[in-house]
Amino acid sequence: MLWTQCLARLREELSDNVFAMWIRPLVAEEREATLFLYAPNPYWTRYIKEHHLELISILVEQLSEGRVTNVEIVVDSRPGAILKASEQPATTTAALEKTVSTKTTIVPQKEKKEATTPITNKTSKRRQLNPLFTFSSFVEGRSNQMAAETCRKALTHLGESQHNPLFLYGPTGLGKTHLMQAVGNALLHVKPNARVMYMTAESFVQDFVSSLQKGKVEEFKKNCRSLDLLLVDDIHLLAGKEASLVEFFYTFNALLDESKQIILTSDRYPKELTELDPRLVSRFSWGLSVGVEPPDIETRIEILLKKASSTGVDLPRNCALFIAQQVVANVRELEGALNKVVAIARFKGSLIDLDVVRESLKDVLAIRARTISTENIQRVVGEYFKVPLKELIGPKRTRIYARPRQLAMGLSRELTGDSFPEIGMAFGGRDHSTVMHACEKVVSLRETDPIFDEDYKNLLRLLQS
Repeated sequence: MLWTQCLARLREELSDNVFAMWIRPLVAEEREATLFLYAPNPYWTRYIKEHHLELISILVEQLSEGRVTNVEIVVDSRPGAILKASEQPATTTAALEKTVSTKTTIVPQKEKKEATTPITNKTSKRRQLNPLFTFSSFVEGRSNQMAAETCRKALTHLGESQHNPLFLYGPTGLGKTHLMQAVGNALLHVKPNARVMYMTAESFVQDFVSSLQKGKVEEFKKNCRSLDLLLVDDIHLLAGKEASLVEFFYTFNALLDESKQIILTSDRYPKELTELDPRLVSRFSWGLSVGVEPPDIETRIEILLKKASSTGVDLPRNCALFIAQQVVANVRELEGALNKVVAIARFKGSLIDLDVVRESLKDVLAIRARTISTENIQRVVGEYFKVPLKELIGPKRTRIYARPRQLAMGLSRELTGDSFPEIGMAFGGRDHSTVMHACEKVVSLRETDPIFDEDYKNLLRLLQS
């Protein structure tokens, strides 16, 4: 059976706990050219899509010799697709009160509906969080160090006003969810009975609507407002959900009044969430807002090496460098690229080397060649600083031209992977040592000049959008 073969390969690719927790319980069904994977809830499908679907798709196509070209992961209620309640990661408010029997008990038929034994706090709370999202598994670099340190401080000063609410913002796939759940996992490690809830803004809306339909609004409110730590992902998705926004507003205030910790994430800075209620946006700014930026090349390399090591993959550093130079947008794409490289190497039965990496990432290389080039960087930097292109690459050394030129050289090195001599040629035939000096200067200025650092980040966002 195709899925059985795929499971055997995935067991080799993934760590034991990831395979056992997320992959093994899936139920598969092949129809025509599509393999359908059935999962018990939306959280499960989202996790598979974000972390493993690309690898599964590659393996399925290879193992079926092209017979199956598509893999879809869906929520399904057929027998076997839904696990026991005790095995499911709870993601909603209702799951806080979900109970399962911890002992085998003979119960009269008519009483079975009411007879339950509450699950222990330790188990029910831990099931809400991804156990792999810890501080120790998070790779820190200049782009996320402030956010990681702030999360640690929030943990040790839980509920104190200077970190409450803690608002993490930045583009998707940079580790915001990892960090917020790391706080929850760390809290449960030291206080197993703490009431911790992780949810997305979407699941908050779904739970609230469900409670309205079932006449259980008061129970919903009680569950939400009795927490020690509330973690809400993608808060910007509450836009347009008026009734849910009102309920979240009151829940938010109730938790703050009780000095309970709230951590939120969004793709934008609080003041930019103009589609949300101004009162709510104002309260988001009461605590601390910290941005998470795309990882720099050194951090990307360390992420790749750590990911490879955790799954038992031998990834040479020069290969990690090459992948990091080509994939710059976010961590998810970085891990996806590594999964593809590993899958291709194992399919070919060879060790990972630069040839295998280039073959695996040929589509990525083709796209990057069309989108991010030194010439494109020069154009964007010139428009940003209102500097003519001929001056940007010209010989003048006045500050008004030198700073943008150095910044453009640093971005070219960061985003294109071109060599120092190649970048020098693109900037009026300058020597490679000039480019090296410019790159070193960019690093230095980013650490000492906040305005320069902000310009660098803005340009990075423009070029990667």
